[in-house]
Amino acid sequence: MTGIVGADAVPADLLDAFLAYEAAVVANDLDALDAAFAPGEGSLRGDGAGLLVGHDAISAFRHTRTPVSARVIERVEHRELGPDVALLVSVSRYAQGGTGLQTQVWQRLEGRWLITAAHVTPRATALDRRVWRTVGDPLYQGAWTGPLAGLTVAVKDLFALQGYRIGAGNPTYLDHARRETSTAPAVSDLLRGGASLRGIARTDEFAYSVAGDNAHYGTPPNGAVPGALPGGSSSGPASAVATGQAEVGLATDTAGSVRVPASYQGLWGLRTTHGLVPRQGMLPLAQSFDTVGWLTRDGETLQRVADWCLSYDGSQSTERVYGESGDDLPWHLVVPAEVLDVVEPATRSAFEALLAALADHPDAPQVTTASVGPLQDYLDPFRTVQGVEAWRNHGQWLREHPGAVDGAVAARFRAAATLTADDEAAARRALAPLAARLHGLVADGTLLLPTVPGPAPMRTRDATALDAVRAATLRMTTPAAVAGLPALSVPLLTVPSRLGPAPVGVSLVARSGTDIALVRLGRRLARLAADVTPAPGGTPA
Repeated sequence: MTGIVGADAVPADLLDAFLAYEAAVVANDLDALDAAFAPGEGSLRGDGAGLLVGHDAISAFRHTRTPVSARVIERVEHRELGPDVALLVSVSRYAQGGTGLQTQVWQRLEGRWLITAAHVTPRATALDRRVWRTVGDPLYQGAWTGPLAGLTVAVKDLFALQGYRIGAGNPTYLDHARRETSTAPAVSDLLRGGASLRGIARTDEFAYSVAGDNAHYGTPPNGAVPGALPGGSSSGPASAVATGQAEVGLATDTAGSVRVPASYQGLWGLRTTHGLVPRQGMLPLAQSFDTVGWLTRDGETLQRVADWCLSYDGSQSTERVYGESGDDLPWHLVVPAEVLDVVEPATRSAFEALLAALADHPDAPQVTTASVGPLQDYLDPFRTVQGVEAWRNHGQWLREHPGAVDGAVAARFRAAATLTADDEAAARRALAPLAARLHGLVADGTLLLPTVPGPAPMRTRDATALDAVRAATLRMTTPAAVAGLPALSVPLLTVPSRLGPAPVGVSLVARSGTDIALVRLGRRLARLAADVTPAPGGTPA
């Protein structure tokens, strides 16, 4: 009667419930979908992006996803698991080609069939355009031997690759860009070390964001928390690494664009010392703060990359290799007091619990607290200098292409266009003593702080709430940028969120040029944390 193979073997009332659910999926009827899942904390839903536990988490995720493409159910298999409990496995065929699989456990509760567990296997996707602009297997082959052999790299769409155009996260910019005649040194170093390029990965428009959303291509998935923002502006490389599509993300960090997505997706992320890795062939946002960085799933891989790209033997691009990079940093960690006053309560609790656990270990570091001054004092002049330089770099193009940039980024550029030379001069005067203060604090210790205020926000958060998250995040990430210091985010904390347990990074900020030693210090801290706390999962040192 339904035309679905196997439907005749399904009890009539269960088949009706199943077909009603499927109709709601295709129609994206969120209320009906919520009603189809059993209430409470016992319901489960999983797919390739992860597992959701509890009705509320499933509902929150569903409100963030895009509607399902048109499809029909062509086969269903029914197995009775017990009284009023049944397993349904169905095959769906999409109008645009391909098939998918749904596995569901249904239970009759108070006279209604409801889903208590579901697993979705979507149709195969040749290219996730939210993550990748261009991808290959590989796109560029690196040296066949070397310390990075076997690693694949996702390159943020700000770096020059010979024969390709820089797109900067904006289709109009991509259309008007010229093909590059050479490859950026930061890319070439990885290739010479034996890594291969998997592809060019998405970025927030002109890297002027820390959220990770992109109105033109879609928002890359968060590989750790389904339904959450991925973090930006290095959203594409971070998602590629977190979802296992690449081992290394080559990225940039101006105000936190490596550290924020690393924290949101449970990755290791290094912002290198400002000026240590040359930026030739890298599209700028604000040269006073722009720097190169890398994202990886574990500390060992990040150490391989840093050792090669920042050592005398490995790098042709490093302008200056500081001797201190080979030395171990003091086992002295300094917690900025002001940061703990702005983080979310769950993050502060998790961070303080980590410090307490570390203190009981025989290899415990010395931990002290110090003042860095009001965080807003860093953010305000930083924003001014960043805005002035961003407009200087891109203002003419924006005037020539009105309406080409999405709302939030466009608003930042409009604000930047109003800044004056006097504003810039005053801001630079304000930044100088702040940078000196930071340099003094890391002279004989390493700053230790949560990377961001809390877990990745849900993609459905309203604009006002996201602006508040952005401002709080930048208060925490800009001090290292102001001082040009290397900063490493390590996935050491797990906090609750509406979408389930979520990672939050812990940042280490050290003196200039100690990048290699900083990664070693982060790995030491991660090993110590693993000894005293439950393993964060997927974050070996």
